[in-house]
Amino acid sequence: MNDKVEDNSIPEDAAPAEEKKTAFQNPKVRRGLLIAAVVLVLVGIAWFVRYELVGKYMENTDDAYVQADAVTIAPKVSGYIDEVLVEDNQTVKKGDPLVRIDPRDYRAQAQQAQAQIDVAKANANAIRAQMGEQRAAVQQAEAQLAKARSDLAFAQSEVARYEPLVKSGAEPGQILNQRRNQADQARAAVKNAEAGLAAAQRRLGTLQAQVAQAEAQGEANTAQLDEAEVNVGSTVIRSSIDGRIGNKTVRVGQFVQPGLRLMSVVPTDNLYITANFKETQVALMRPGQPATIEVDALDGVELHGRVASFSPGTGAQFSLLPPENATGNFTKIVQRIPVRIAIDASSETQKLLVPGMSVVVTVDTRSAEGELEQIEERQEERTQAAD
Repeated sequence: MNDKVEDNSIPEDAAPAEEKKTAFQNPKVRRGLLIAAVVLVLVGIAWFVRYELVGKYMENTDDAYVQADAVTIAPKVSGYIDEVLVEDNQTVKKGDPLVRIDPRDYRAQAQQAQAQIDVAKANANAIRAQMGEQRAAVQQAEAQLAKARSDLAFAQSEVARYEPLVKSGAEPGQILNQRRNQADQARAAVKNAEAGLAAAQRRLGTLQAQVAQAEAQGEANTAQLDEAEVNVGSTVIRSSIDGRIGNKTVRVGQFVQPGLRLMSVVPTDNLYITANFKETQVALMRPGQPATIEVDALDGVELHGRVASFSPGTGAQFSLLPPENATGNFTKIVQRIPVRIAIDASSETQKLLVPGMSVVVTVDTRSAEGELEQIEERQEERTQAAD
C-alpha cells in the first residue's frame, strides 16, 4: 500500500504580486499637506497685507542710546577746597551745596570794600559841611557887592549934583574932583566885590564837584562790595538741577581755578534718546510721530516715546574732522542722521535708565503716508511751469 503525501505549498512564482502604496497616495497625508499649503498661503497673504499697511512704515534702528544733558560743576572763584559735601552717585536737589571753598580772602575783600565806602561817605559829609560855610561866604560877598553898588550910586549922584554947581561958580572945582575920586573908588569897590562873589561861587561849585566825586567813589566801592559779596557766595558751589553726582574728581585741600571741572550732575528725570537713523529711513519721519523703545538692560520691557526733533546735519558733519569727499577716490556710504526721541515714561521707570544705555527704537511713520507722492507731484508741476 502506497501512502500519498499531499503537497499543499504554493510556488513562489505563482503568488499574486501585491502593489505597495506610497505615503503621498494616502488620503490623510494629502489632506494634511493641502491644509498646510493653505495655511502658508494665508500666512503669506496676512504678512503681505500687514507689511503694506503697517510694516513698511515702521523704521527702526539699534544705533540708539539714552542721553541726558548733564551739568558740569565748576567754580567761579579760585581757592583751596575746604569741604566736599557730596559723594559719588549721590542724589541731590537743586540748590544743595556740593563744595565749599575757603572764603576768608573774599570776606577780607568785602570788609575792605565796606571800609572804603565808609571813607567815601565821610569825605562827602565833610565836603557838604564846607559847602554850608561856602554858601555863607557867598551870601556875605553878595551883601558886600550890594553895599559897593549902593556906594557907587551915591558917589555918582554926588558927582552929578556938583557938576552944575561948579560950572556956575557956586562951588569950587576941588569939591567936584573929590566927588569924582569917591565915585572912582566906589566903582573899584564894586568890581572888587563882584570878583569876590564870583570866587565864592566858583568855590561852591568846586565843593559840589568834590561831593559828586566822593559819591561816585562811594558807588564804585559799593560795586566792589557787591562783587566781593558775590565772590563770598560763590565759595559755596550749589547744584543747579536735580540729579545724581557723577565723575567727581575734587578733593579736600585741592587748589581750584575758575572753570575747572569738579564733577557732573546728571538729571534723572529729563532723559531722552539719540537714535541714529540711516538717511534712507527719515523721508517720512516727522516730529510728533510715536515711537516704541526697547532697552537692552530691561529685557521684555517696551517703553513709548515720540520724535522730538532732528539734527540739522549728519553725524559726519559735526565730527572733529569732517570727511572731504572732493579729494581722492570716493566710496558712497549711507549717512546717519541723529534723531531726538522724547521718552514718555514715569519717573520710577526713568530712574532705571542711565545715560549711555543701548536701545532699539522703532518709529511709526504712517502719519506721513503719501507725502512723498505729493512732493513728487508738486515738483512735476514746477518743472512743467518752468518749461
